[in-house]
Amino acid sequence: MSEPIRAKRKNPVLRTRLPTLPPAARSRAALGLTAAAALGRFELQQCRDCGAVQYPPREACQKCLSILLDWKPQPEGGELLAQTVLHHSNDLFFRERLPWRLGLVRLDCGPIVVAHLHESATQRVRVRAALDRAGQAVIAALPDKEGSDMADDRQLREFTCDPKQRKVLVSDGKTALGQALVKEMASAKAELIWVGYAEPWKKFAGFDELAQIPQVTLVPLDVTDSKNVRELAAEIAGKVDIVVNNAEHHRTAGISARQGVETARAEMDVNYFGLLRLAQEFGPAMRSRGADGRASAVAWVNVLSIYALANFPPHGTFSASKAAAHSLAQCLRAEMRPAGVRVVNVFPGPIDDEWSQLLPPPKVAPAALARAVVSALRDGVEDVYPGDVAQEWLARWRDNPKALERELSA
Repeated sequence: MSEPIRAKRKNPVLRTRLPTLPPAARSRAALGLTAAAALGRFELQQCRDCGAVQYPPREACQKCLSILLDWKPQPEGGELLAQTVLHHSNDLFFRERLPWRLGLVRLDCGPIVVAHLHESATQRVRVRAALDRAGQAVIAALPDKEGSDMADDRQLREFTCDPKQRKVLVSDGKTALGQALVKEMASAKAELIWVGYAEPWKKFAGFDELAQIPQVTLVPLDVTDSKNVRELAAEIAGKVDIVVNNAEHHRTAGISARQGVETARAEMDVNYFGLLRLAQEFGPAMRSRGADGRASAVAWVNVLSIYALANFPPHGTFSASKAAAHSLAQCLRAEMRPAGVRVVNVFPGPIDDEWSQLLPPPKVAPAALARAVVSALRDGVEDVYPGDVAQEWLARWRDNPKALERELSA
């Protein structure tokens, strides 16, 4: 068993350790493994001609030399053939985290791989592709049967952002989704949860229930107010491990649905500029703490919308604001990656709230969306598409973006 994961109080006199990253060089072929891992999938190349599964990724089949290699989901089972413990490394990232367990695993689909080994793994293991701190895919071997202490493994926590014993900021606790996120984080054993709410002179529905959760501290936070965001960041940014930005302004309007730009400006002010304000104030502090031991900053979650991929005309200006936020989130991901802080973008379908009440089912319940966010943090996933509508739109968008545009406009 590993030691308890609760972080020790930091000595303020000691210098904060600067972030280092594992080796990030990958061939273009190997990026296919990374693309699948970012979505929580374990995929390997499989030859279209002879069916042989390939590892490591390559340009031609190792069996028949065919160049027709497709990325396909593979069984996650495997057999641990050998294991070792690394006590020395010239690489800065691993040198600071020794000892490090590695294993040789024969996958059920054929190839033999070198995997990062969970401390509880035995002969039968379950493998998965995970994103490391550099945002590149690696293979981790986990116990065949999950236990309650899975998240306590020191190495596994380097690949995931499990909220357990971490400090979380939820930017908007006034909505049903925000309150579901807070409750789910508390159930995941987060150590401390700051819950933001705008207009602190108003007592919103659910305020008393949130205040009774032991880990929760309610803080005034209006993402449209730069001064307020700056003051809160000065107070807590150096302590936050995970930011969940769920603040949202949503109205059902296209271009000609109403005159003026006030609604569109309000959507942009919250959905786009709100993210920008949070990133400018909280981002630098989190980047500086990307290697702060078990108290490290680890993740930034953006709740976007599947409408960010293709505009949904009945919610046209909202879709445009989410598309802008998606682009900004990609910039944030690029800036956070050198510090080892993962940016998780969540693209739900229509949420079961007042602004999607005229849309037919299926819709994503706030509690289900909150569970998807926590699951993504635990699994180390970068992009999440909760709900049947989001999964369908994603498939259609990947197949033919122009066709999806025409279908939505109809």
